[in-house]
Parts: sequence; C-alpha cells; structure tokens
Amino acid sequence: MPLPDPAPRKAMHTRRVTYQGFQREDGLWDIEGELHDSKPFDFHIKGEREWKGGEPVHHMRIRVTFDDAMVIRAIDVAMDAFPHQPCPQALPPMQRMVGEVLGKGWRHTIQRHLGGIEGCTHLRELLFNLATAAMQTRVGSFSLSSDGRPPPHLGQCRSWDFDGPVVEKVYPMFFRWRPPAPREPADQGAT
Repeated sequence: MPLPDPAPRKAMHTRRVTYQGFQREDGLWDIEGELHDSKPFDFHIKGEREWKGGEPVHHMRIRVTFDDAMVIRAIDVAMDAFPHQPCPQALPPMQRMVGEVLGKGWRHTIQRHLGGIEGCTHLRELLFNLATAAMQTRVGSFSLSSDGRPPPHLGQCRSWDFDGPVVEKVYPMFFRWRPPAPREPADQGAT
C-alpha cells in the first residue's frame, strides 16, 4: 500500500542506510552497515568547505563480526566522507563494543560505551539497527532453544504477540506463554 500523495515540497536531504549479513567459512557471522548522507544542491558548512549536490557529507561503513552466541568478536569501521576534522577520533572507541552481546539492552550498551562525545552519532545510528540485521542473518535465530525458553523475537512486536495468531501458528508451544514469576527471596529467619 503506497503512502498518500505528499503536499508540494522540495527535496532537502537524502540518507541511505543499508545492511548486509554474511555467514563466514570460519563459523562466525558478519554484518556490514553503510550510511550515506547527501544534499541535492551545493552547500557550505562554515569553517569547513563546500559540498556539491549529491556529494556525500557522511559516508560511513561498519563491519561487526559475531559468534553464534551473538557476542561481538571484532569491529571494523571506515569513514570515507565526514564533515569535520575531529570526526575520525570517534573510530578507536568503537572497539569498546568487542565482547558485548547483540541482544537485549543493545541500545543501552551502545550508549554506555559510545554515548555523548565518546562516539559518533552516525556510527551509533548504524549500530542501533545492526542487531536486528544480525538476528535476521543468523541461521537459528528463530529456532527453538534447548532450554525451553521462547525465541527472543517473540513478544517484541504486534505480529509476534504471545497471544496472537502468528505465534499460535508458528510456535504453538508458546501461544499465550507468560514468563515465570520472579522468585521471592528466601526468609533468612530471625536472629
């Protein structure tokens, strides 16, 4: 279903973001993300330089290598185009993500390691959605675990609602599933 026709308007900015997932021969996985920002007209940033229409003001690429447990084993980053001289100083802190898990709390993990002036807004944005691309890429992400827990994508969107028809059809054993109640701490007795 297409979007409704827009109001009269003028193009001001284009951002392209892509992700590709790969299974490596060594058993690891790679996700490559790329961000490309441009304007359809010439423009100037005070104190920097002029960009021609269509020329990238940001062109950044990232490769995250992870294992079957979704633990990051390596990160490679490239800034092919950036607007300000200090931008590449954000590259070394990206290594802080090695050893982290592409999973629950991912955005918090990114902010903890790369938030504020520690990182680059555009590289953080690439990382934010990289975890979803990793889940889509990794064979087995949608498989049942051996410990009886539901796959991690269940309960995370309208289609994968534990009470919905998709879970009932695809994962009937988790239809209307509820997480176990937290355990009460054991009474230590009076002293």
